[in-house]
Amino acid sequence: MTKQEEIQKLKEEKDAVILAHYYVSPEVQEAADYIGDSYFLSKKAVEMTHKTIVFCGVSFMGESAKLLNPAKTVLMPDADADCPMAHMVTREAVERAREQYADLAVVCYINSTAEIKSWSDVSVTSANAVQIVKNLPNKYILLIPDKNLAHFVAEKVPEKHFIYNDGFCPIHENMRAEEIRSLKAQHPSAKVLVHPECNRDVLGLADYIGSTSGIIDFAKNSTDTAFIIGTESGVRYALQQARKDAVFFFPQTEPVCTDMKRITLDKIIDVLKNGSNEVNMDNGQANAAAKRTLTRMLALA
Repeated sequence: MTKQEEIQKLKEEKDAVILAHYYVSPEVQEAADYIGDSYFLSKKAVEMTHKTIVFCGVSFMGESAKLLNPAKTVLMPDADADCPMAHMVTREAVERAREQYADLAVVCYINSTAEIKSWSDVSVTSANAVQIVKNLPNKYILLIPDKNLAHFVAEKVPEKHFIYNDGFCPIHENMRAEEIRSLKAQHPSAKVLVHPECNRDVLGLADYIGSTSGIIDFAKNSTDTAFIIGTESGVRYALQQARKDAVFFFPQTEPVCTDMKRITLDKIIDVLKNGSNEVNMDNGQANAAAKRTLTRMLALA
């Protein structure tokens, strides 16, 4: 029996569903029932009727799935897979902004811990941040923790006044515009598709800026056959599935999230067999507040 076959057998025995982010390795994506970005997976987690959710992603994703599905078992194949950006804001910074601006909405990128969500008014993803911020009645917006997403949304919603935090995704922040320019010089007809977590120099070179799912959809629906991709390299699998006739170029310093790559088939098998790495969230006020930001996001989006 192959590992993939063993996973399928265990899923049936445990009444489990596997959700996987685009950034995990190809073999893990092959084992998943649903693959997507944070927004898609948060919606799917609510729709699932299975007793157990195996979330192939990083810790904030497991927390969100458990907050939205308190009666279900949520298992993480690697309990140590984390997101550095998910911690890059302090409560003091949020409180200072609330004191300074009476008409403030604290908008929390879903790529953040449950604790940080609990300080906020609504969660967003890169796929729905512009829409949700436009629909908020507040004039002042503190979008935490990612400064790059905040600047991107601010350009799309100029009627709002933004306050910026200094958080960032190291993978996207460290992507270099020079490497994108070099690829463009080698492949002048290629369209440049980048994620809004990228730094502003990279965003300035893009033909399209959007979420991971948005990048895939753009490539899928485009008549072009060459693309330069400015996001984590795990998306290559979904891009190649969507466009077998196209070629995809990544920066020479390939953007790899080592935390996402911690998830393996062996670890999926282990949690399905043993129920290990279960996500537990208490029913305290902080987690209730964090859940409200997620349910408000789903309602507004």
